[in-house]
Amino acid sequence: MIEPNTITYKEFLENRRQLNSDSGFDPVYMPEFLFDFQKSLLEWGIKKGRCAFFEDCGLGKTPQQLVWAENIARHTGKNVLILAPLAVSYQTKRESEKFGINSYLSRDGQIKEKIIITNYEKLSCFKPDDFAGVACDESSILKSFDGAYKSEITEFMRRVPYRSLWTATAAPNDYVELGTSSEALGYLGFMDMLNRFFRNDNCNTAMTRQFGESVKFRLKGHAELPFWRWVTSWARACRKPADLGFDNGKFDLTELIEVEHLVEAETLPDGYFLPMHARNLPEQREEKKRTIKERCERVLSIVEKHQDQSLIWCQLNDEGDYLEKIIPDSVQISGSDSDDKKEKVFMGFADGNIKRVITKAKIGAWGMNFQKCCHIVYFPSHSYEQYYQAVRRCWRFGQKNPVTVDIVLTEGERKIMRNLQRKNVAAAKMFENLVNEMNNFIHIKQTNKIVKKEEVPAWL
Repeated sequence: MIEPNTITYKEFLENRRQLNSDSGFDPVYMPEFLFDFQKSLLEWGIKKGRCAFFEDCGLGKTPQQLVWAENIARHTGKNVLILAPLAVSYQTKRESEKFGINSYLSRDGQIKEKIIITNYEKLSCFKPDDFAGVACDESSILKSFDGAYKSEITEFMRRVPYRSLWTATAAPNDYVELGTSSEALGYLGFMDMLNRFFRNDNCNTAMTRQFGESVKFRLKGHAELPFWRWVTSWARACRKPADLGFDNGKFDLTELIEVEHLVEAETLPDGYFLPMHARNLPEQREEKKRTIKERCERVLSIVEKHQDQSLIWCQLNDEGDYLEKIIPDSVQISGSDSDDKKEKVFMGFADGNIKRVITKAKIGAWGMNFQKCCHIVYFPSHSYEQYYQAVRRCWRFGQKNPVTVDIVLTEGERKIMRNLQRKNVAAAKMFENLVNEMNNFIHIKQTNKIVKKEEVPAWL
């Protein structure tokens, strides 16, 4: 309860607003190795205190993240925890050494430096009371964890005063992710967000199931502008420096060449005498399993034409096993492999010491930098985010060569590709909304201030 005469009514309203809730401080460390747009983002984020950075692959999220953590450590004199996917944690440690920022890679809860780096699976080894700040690298991966684990991460963050989320982009129209991000940062809770801005789009249930999705929430007609304005009050987004008003400089992407390879099934579905197109998810899964041999052998013929490195993304265990068997100089990373093996193979591939890697997107598509590789093979799924992240491991700022993506699919999987293309359009629209409203918020944020003096009725 607010004590009488302790704050003014204007101050009370300001404290209740979602658009004006900075809890950070002025930066105390801003090194010269940062680009101008990176400094601008960090100045905002450090002053904000609790924030999200939606930046495209190759824009330098890792050095920014380390500088953010160093500022928190210097300002508070306390520890900062950086959470990352498995192999990315080791890559972050290498980056800290490169930029002269002291850190310690801990897998058992030991704290030997102010900045501690670990992977998400080791969070239980640490206590939130030991940290003043926590940064979640590749934060979009959080929705891949089960509910209990995701709740553990969110609860850990709630007990730490300074928090940041870092990811290339939220999934197109995945408002659930934006809601859980807001909740983890300490702004509107997920359900509060839905109640304020959304309605459940039950009328399109049949359509969303046809496209392989669950029922989605959609923005209320009058709430679109307020929603994006609210998101950009705690998040910054850019796909290139020009989005923030800076010169792109060297941040220009090379050419992306996407090639579809249609494979004909050699067998028919059980009970059929003629070929039939897969019409729904069960039929698509059945066709995928039935055509493993044909699709994998097409991959072999494609890979043999490339003398350099190849990154091969599969969907099924049987695909990965068969590909490893028939493709020379290939190494598979599977879910059952130890953390040490996964890390060793990923870093070996990143360094150019392994020629061909076979794995699933959910294992290795987040955070790794494979700029030395410019050839990707992909078996499509309905997950746009998996496809986006899988391609962006190689096609990112800093890549010097055109990147070729060979997409191997059957006739029944054409609908999957059309779905991915539809989602790509939705993602572009979402990011455009984020960038536009972010710039509007930056340039006219004074309009968010309460300037009208309150009027007290004469009878009070």
